[in-house]
Amino acid sequence: MSSQLEQLRSMTTIVADTGDFATIKAYQPIDATTNPSLVFQAAQKPEYRELIKEAIQGIKRADLLIDTLFVTFGVELLKIVPGRVSTEVDPTLSFDTQKTIERVKQIISLYENRGIPRERVLIKLATTWESVRAAEVLEMEGIHCNMTLIFSLIQAAACMNAKATLISPFVGRVLDWHKKQTGLEYTGETDPGVGLVRNIYNYGKKFGFKTQVMGASFRNKEEIIALAGCDLLTISPKLLDELHQSSNEVVQKLSLEIAKSSDLKKIAISESAFRYLLNEDPMATEKLSDGIRSFAQDTEKLRTFIMEQF
Repeated sequence: MSSQLEQLRSMTTIVADTGDFATIKAYQPIDATTNPSLVFQAAQKPEYRELIKEAIQGIKRADLLIDTLFVTFGVELLKIVPGRVSTEVDPTLSFDTQKTIERVKQIISLYENRGIPRERVLIKLATTWESVRAAEVLEMEGIHCNMTLIFSLIQAAACMNAKATLISPFVGRVLDWHKKQTGLEYTGETDPGVGLVRNIYNYGKKFGFKTQVMGASFRNKEEIIALAGCDLLTISPKLLDELHQSSNEVVQKLSLEIAKSSDLKKIAISESAFRYLLNEDPMATEKLSDGIRSFAQDTEKLRTFIMEQF
């Protein structure tokens, strides 16, 4: 039997969750995704020093420095993957719709100046109400968004309503929270993060939304196998290797037919409903805030590192 990775490829689009070019070449995913944490890790490797030095030559504005660095890594990744690359917007703008739109247009302009069409770029936005509104505007202008840091159905439903291209529920961080709260261990089938992604996938497919669902932030191989059939799965190098080394059978767990038979009800989307339902979910509220803070801190670490080194 073929490896679990190859079996997954037959039912799910595999995305590499890394900024490391060698890893992506090894596993040949369709798309690639990065975030401030991954770019910071990659930027510290000696083999990328000349690439960074050349990219930021003469840039003095802090916002343009970071965007140029992210785009530089994105362009290099697009030389390897046949599909798209996801590029993060400064997370400190997560509560400012207009400034988010302006920054996104700067990033897209940097890509287009390097000969990369916007169709090959996904813009990553933390899923706040303000970012959802920004995504709605951007999608109408042909700029495709990957809504990230999703921990609840209301976040996902709002993104679908805004016609976002892609949403990324964070499986592992949901699991982390529940393990800390309960002290319990979970299997792939009982994993609360897996359950969240299944609900989100079923909701979108049942009500005919075009938004794709990409499971992200996995802690173990079992979570990935339990989401076989999801539109996309973004997987770290360590777990890609584990899947490549195993030949156990992979059974499809998500499909349009299963989604159509679910008993989910459609959610009426409004700002008040979004804020109230998110507030009612302590896990989602806490993990969204933590995620924005963490990405903001890593963006600042990256900026400081670049300024000191180059």
